[in-house]
Amino acid sequence: MSLKARALRHLARREYSRAELERKLEAHARDRQELDEVLDALVAAGLLSNERFAESLVHRRALRFGVATVRREMRSHGLDEALVDAHVSALQQTELARARALWERRFGRPPASLAERARQTRFLLARGFSADLVRRIVGGERDDD
Repeated sequence: MSLKARALRHLARREYSRAELERKLEAHARDRQELDEVLDALVAAGLLSNERFAESLVHRRALRFGVATVRREMRSHGLDEALVDAHVSALQQTELARARALWERRFGRPPASLAERARQTRFLLARGFSADLVRRIVGGERDDD
């Protein structure tokens, strides 16, 4: 199977960042030049796009994860910092609403004990929401700034 065919099979399933697709294909390439040529051709044809991958990742993760987790995942896929910052800044504007919606889906009521409060706090922190935001939600503040 050709390198381009392998790349197209991967891209048919979901969006990939250039760095991620490069890692998947490098074991199958004869040399670095062949790999770069195939990736450049895919970018030129509009089949491979870091921008489209970033949008896809944000769309898939935004309802379940906070800005910190989304930022970390975007960086792990080799996206440049300007692209990461652009998408993360849009997410930061809806952070409180997304965190509150996730908390309500998961728990639905304020904690009845300290142990329950700790559990709810750990859940939101592990999802990448900021400590200040978690305190506001678990503490029962209702101001939607």
